[in-house]
Amino acid sequence: MFAPDTRLIFCNRRYTEIYGLPPEAACAGVTLRQLIERRMAVNMFSGDPDEYITDLLSRIARGKTTDDTVNLSDGPVILIVNKPMAGDITERRRAEEKIAHMARHDALTDLPNRVLLHERLEHELKRVKRGECLAVLCLDLDHFKSVNDTLGHPIGDELLKVVADRLRHCTREPDTIARLGGDEFAIIMTAMGQASDAASLSRRVRDSVTKPYDLDGHRVVIDISIGISVAPLDATDTDQLLKNADMALYGAKADGRGAYRFFEPEMDARMQQRRELEMDLRQALINGEFELHYQPLVNLQTNDITGFEALVRWNHPTRGMISPGEFIPIAEETGLIIQLGDWVLRRACQETASWPGDHKIAVNLSPSQLKSRNLVQVVMNALAASGMAPTRLQLEITESVLMQNTFATLATLHKLRELGVQIAMDDFGTGYSSLSYLRSFPFDKIKIDRTFINDLSNGAEPLAIVHAVASLAKSLRMVSTAEGVETLQQLEKLQAVGCTEMQGHLFSRARPAGEIFSMFLKDGERAKPAA
Repeated sequence: MFAPDTRLIFCNRRYTEIYGLPPEAACAGVTLRQLIERRMAVNMFSGDPDEYITDLLSRIARGKTTDDTVNLSDGPVILIVNKPMAGDITERRRAEEKIAHMARHDALTDLPNRVLLHERLEHELKRVKRGECLAVLCLDLDHFKSVNDTLGHPIGDELLKVVADRLRHCTREPDTIARLGGDEFAIIMTAMGQASDAASLSRRVRDSVTKPYDLDGHRVVIDISIGISVAPLDATDTDQLLKNADMALYGAKADGRGAYRFFEPEMDARMQQRRELEMDLRQALINGEFELHYQPLVNLQTNDITGFEALVRWNHPTRGMISPGEFIPIAEETGLIIQLGDWVLRRACQETASWPGDHKIAVNLSPSQLKSRNLVQVVMNALAASGMAPTRLQLEITESVLMQNTFATLATLHKLRELGVQIAMDDFGTGYSSLSYLRSFPFDKIKIDRTFINDLSNGAEPLAIVHAVASLAKSLRMVSTAEGVETLQQLEKLQAVGCTEMQGHLFSRARPAGEIFSMFLKDGERAKPAA
């Protein structure tokens, strides 16, 4: 769409795709001549540009709609229709205003987008330099992806629109609410008296957003994490202020989500360390810095070792052993968990295939691995390469994995069971729907979360819960495994309630493959609790 002075008013993405132009080559304001020259530069225009422009403008001036067939250099033929626009300046202004609005607003929620947020923040920061204060809040919906995965993107879009409306009701007229993309929002809180005002706004936002939603017959409940950066206390630069709020948001998520956090200078140092750790993690996969340690699983009635759980360890060249609690979350966030998880699976099968007996080898699966279409093939390849019987492999998943895309997840689990692989539910009892998942899939094992085991000495209730889980597992013909057993008192109580097996430091910590073989497998001796 061109103005009478031949300057471009609007161009859609399809136009630039057809002619192989970068989007910025057809931005508003370029002339028809400039646009043709840019097409010529990529061999998408042939002929005399002056002659073409003169002829085109002549026809348009006479109010004629004309058709032209053009052969592109790579073969396709396109039909171009040149049509005069209405001469009413009102319609033209409306079109220009609509385009300008679209350029600065989110199409789904009609909230300001990142471009307009930056413009308004730069404007408001001028007042900060004159002595006023403001806050930037970065907001992120917790577990929004699971809504898209389980209910579909249309429901996810409806949720975002309702969230946007609720945010509008939480803020004042001078404030700015923006959608940054996906499930990320931001708020500029202006004319702020003190930092506690931003905290009050955060609480109002969370109280509003966490109320249940009724979307096309589906009841949806979500939470929200918020990071807060204050000007001029934290920064007076637009980009730095947004960066600080984003770091505070990351801190809120690290604290368990569903919370708000103010920016602290130490966060920047922690983020730098995290980025360094991420780079080191990528290099560690290349350098082979990971190794597996194995923790024995012991039958509570016979004291025999029934199997081992493979646990990944990172032996950093300068920092030494790094806790999985540090690097596993980073691997999950960056997608490196797929590559790392595949390596763990192959290595566990390879190292344990030659061990005597028929001990089972348990390997944890991440949510990302279970969603991968290649998982079944990866398992088959690991078993084939090692020669290990499928019945010796046990894959452990948590309830949170089942909550994401349940239908596809269950289909994958059934395929793995068809191979002969066993499936265990890890951290049983920490979620909200454990019992319903036991109905939907016949697990081979239930692993009772260590929090219940730690509480065994705190009265009768924890013991009753463990007893109930052990009885449930027995009636469903599943093995019940107690995690984190550290005392003889815990061991005796677990034996008394009929729990099948245990693992924990009482018997042995996780050890390298060489120690496992020499300590427990070489002479086939029975397990004995550590003194």
